[in-house]
Amino acid sequence: MSNRYFDDLKVGDRFKSDLFEVTEKQIIDFARDFDPQIFHLEPAGGEQALFKGLIASGWHTAAITMRLFVQTLSFAEGAIGLGVDELRWPNPVRPGDTLTVETEIIDLRLSRSKPNYGIIRLRNVTTNQRGEIVQTMTANAMVPRRAAFTD
Repeated sequence: MSNRYFDDLKVGDRFKSDLFEVTEKQIIDFARDFDPQIFHLEPAGGEQALFKGLIASGWHTAAITMRLFVQTLSFAEGAIGLGVDELRWPNPVRPGDTLTVETEIIDLRLSRSKPNYGIIRLRNVTTNQRGEIVQTMTANAMVPRRAAFTD
């Protein structure tokens, strides 16, 4: 569905994204720009660290999650992030992992200050090809309502 609106959602709705394969190059390029730690930059450096190999930055995982969330829900005019209350990375992402995101709508309310928008509370769970959870997050976002329903 394209151009999704607040009014198209109900509590308990679940959406599953397409797959996204993470490459070694992506991990290193992201780390070089945003999280230059040895276990994100060099396979050999990661071997000596706690993770026993190259892993993606948690922030890289969060960026991939955001991409998959946005592509899957495809809100008209986009979703305006209002904050993340919980963000966890229980397992590392490694080169060759294929990620998917499941989004659950956990609360809905109309915006009091912007009547053309609603506020959604959502939970994203990002998993790899083995079904291991690599990220969880609970967040709030403001999304547009259909013009016909505005006050």
